[in-house]
Amino acid sequence: MKFMNILDNKDRNIQSMDKKFPSFGGVRRGSYELKGEEYIELIKLLKIMRISESGGQAKMMVEDGLVYRNGVPEFRKRAKLRAGDVIEVFEHEIKII
Repeated sequence: MKFMNILDNKDRNIQSMDKKFPSFGGVRRGSYELKGEEYIELIKLLKIMRISESGGQAKMMVEDGLVYRNGVPEFRKRAKLRAGDVIEVFEHEIKII
């Protein structure tokens, strides 16, 4: 129940993200470039890509098992994402490059 309110808010955000995440068969694909960094933490990526509205919301998404890393649920909020990782959450798919 605690997540229903967040899901309602997500629907509004996803509609405004069409330019950032082109849709292919219902999946919005995007990428994040590390730009010389070795890694990015999972919750930071969710905030930067505007999938979550806040760090608290990003943490809840991870804790609730809604985020997948390379096809496997990721429960570590500060997981270090490196080039080649693919993150899936809701209908978003983000490739780290």
